[in-house]
Amino acid sequence: MTLATKIIFIIALILSIIIPFGYYLIGEKNKKRYKRAIGVNAFFFFGAFALASIMMLSPDVQAAGSVTSDSGFATGMGYIAAALVTGLSCIGGGIAVASAASAALGAISEDSSVLGKSLIFVGLAEGVCLYGLIISFMILGNL
Repeated sequence: MTLATKIIFIIALILSIIIPFGYYLIGEKNKKRYKRAIGVNAFFFFGAFALASIMMLSPDVQAAGSVTSDSGFATGMGYIAAALVTGLSCIGGGIAVASAASAALGAISEDSSVLGKSLIFVGLAEGVCLYGLIISFMILGNL
């Protein structure tokens, strides 16, 4: 895949996420709008999926024999590992921040002197995301 096709693919994926959610959030709320938003979301998702399938299954114009399959597989698995580390740590950090922040707001509304202690727990939950990002940079540094 050339750089231009990769950029087009990334733009298509971003648009397949942005357009349906923007369509969903703007407008008056009724059942017809929800059904239409789901339909638009499905259209763009499957359109991006078809585009990705065409791009991945198309023959590569460059010489494929010069690259060994083992090094390409290891590099690909490294990128997948870095993506999983970042994604899963951010999901876990988001869940932890949601729990800690809501509990902190409830505690602060009852007693304002616990603000400092509650911010520490929220900060520790955000640290999980940073640790995942650091690990993904370490993985990418070894590729």
